[in-house]
Amino acid sequence: MLLSIKRDNYWMEKALQLATNAAAAQEVPVGAVLVLDDQVIGEGSNCPISSQDPTAHAEILALRSAAKYLANYRLLNSTLYVTLEPCLMCAGAIIHARIHRLVYGAADSKTGVVTTQLQILNHTFLNHRVNITQGVLADRCGHVLSEFFKKKRSKN
Repeated sequence: MLLSIKRDNYWMEKALQLATNAAAAQEVPVGAVLVLDDQVIGEGSNCPISSQDPTAHAEILALRSAAKYLANYRLLNSTLYVTLEPCLMCAGAIIHARIHRLVYGAADSKTGVVTTQLQILNHTFLNHRVNITQGVLADRCGHVLSEFFKKKRSKN
């Protein structure tokens, strides 16, 4: 159990680094790392503004890079670490990619659909189940987001 917590913290730290990169680029600071057999197979940070792509969420970019890396759209037995609870679009992609486990940091009270607004990954009509671990480094993940929006509001 302790090893699992240390491993989750380690990978969430990597996702937090990506979130910090997004903030530096004036994007909402969310980072995602996809891991298989203790190796990164994909990563991403939010960039819908700079890429002019509404689907350029951290999770989607991590899934895309992993699919290319593995040459397979099925990302079986992988774990996705993301600093913010996924939205509906990202949750759908997680299901379609057959992600084994989702680990996220901060809950998203507005658009989070894993545990907050909906529990979409647990619906019985879905043909795939995702194991969920929530709240890993939640305070730090939430702080990165809070500071980003506080700075943004102070500039306006």
